[in-house]
Amino acid sequence: MAEELGFDVSVAPSLHFLSAFLAMEPADFLLSMAREFGRGLVTETVQRFIWDHCITKAQEINHFHVPYLKNFLKKLISEVELSQVEVLDEFYELYAHYMVSCKDENLGKGSARISKFVSFLFPDGSLSCQNLRKFVVPLQCSLNMLEVLCMLHTCSIWPSSLYLSELILSFPDIFSTRECLEVGSGVGLVGICLAHVKASKIMLSDGDPSTLANMKVNLGLNGLCCLSTATATPERTDEDLQTVECIHLPWESASESELQAFAPNIVLGADVIYDPVCLPHLVRVLSILLRPKQIGSSTHSFPGSEHVNDANHGKDVDDGSHGFKASRDHPVAYIASVIRNIDTFNRFLGLVEQANLSICDVTDELKPMNLLPYMYSYNRSSIRLFTLKLK
Repeated sequence: MAEELGFDVSVAPSLHFLSAFLAMEPADFLLSMAREFGRGLVTETVQRFIWDHCITKAQEINHFHVPYLKNFLKKLISEVELSQVEVLDEFYELYAHYMVSCKDENLGKGSARISKFVSFLFPDGSLSCQNLRKFVVPLQCSLNMLEVLCMLHTCSIWPSSLYLSELILSFPDIFSTRECLEVGSGVGLVGICLAHVKASKIMLSDGDPSTLANMKVNLGLNGLCCLSTATATPERTDEDLQTVECIHLPWESASESELQAFAPNIVLGADVIYDPVCLPHLVRVLSILLRPKQIGSSTHSFPGSEHVNDANHGKDVDDGSHGFKASRDHPVAYIASVIRNIDTFNRFLGLVEQANLSICDVTDELKPMNLLPYMYSYNRSSIRLFTLKLK
């Protein structure tokens, strides 16, 4: 049907619209895209595309956020009526159903969950795409009352985690065959991208138990087997699934011996420089994780994990990774952050200096591809990328 109407959902701009809809981008932005489809109007043909390939798809998805869909339908119907174009009956019927069954006062009650999809769209000819035009990551997000207030914008996925994900997919050689640990992993998006580029070992950590539980769900949704440090056994036993270690790691209480045992090649963090109270604990954690791995020391391992080829032990390999690839003896941290408060950031820099760490802004030297061109709510230009190493 889409092809008959002139819309091919495998190419832009149709692919961009569908991706934006499933990522729950703002309704006003979607309507702007819809007007572009119809050369100024949301025509019946455009409406049919939206119904057949967006709304119908959303209705098939478990936990798709109905209030978001209700709000989009309300604005879509108003837009079409004002332009004096006939509105599809399906839109009226579904909106009337939601008016009765979806009351605003019921939003956010209990431990509500919503599903959204982040679609990374690779440009033609990209060496990173591995013959795929898109890489779609389903994510379950928790919805509390605070998030309800911003549910029509974005939910639970920090912009710097999107940036780090683009970085990983744009420069897979930096992260493939490397043992990676993320601090403050949130919904687990960065870890899922690490698995996509075949990092040899993936350790995701968070200090909040409920966040960690939700992250484990997301790993399962993306075909990954989660190993919990509490059980020391995989929560799924499928031998063909890549294993990711999920770690409850409060920065303030993590012991030095516990941190040293992880011995990652690469440490990652997205939007972790925000709370002045947490900064001393964060820097302490980073300084321990970035210590060179001791030869013959035991490492934090789990079933199915692989290790870096010993032939590259202690060497920085020139393999097209722009000189940013870490070695076992020279761990590197990649920290992506929006600098919201300059005093907080300066406090972080001071603590980094005291901890004998060097920090370098590599935003201009290591620019990821724009793999989220449809995401209006994601401002890439506001994010800075830093590397940290032990001096």
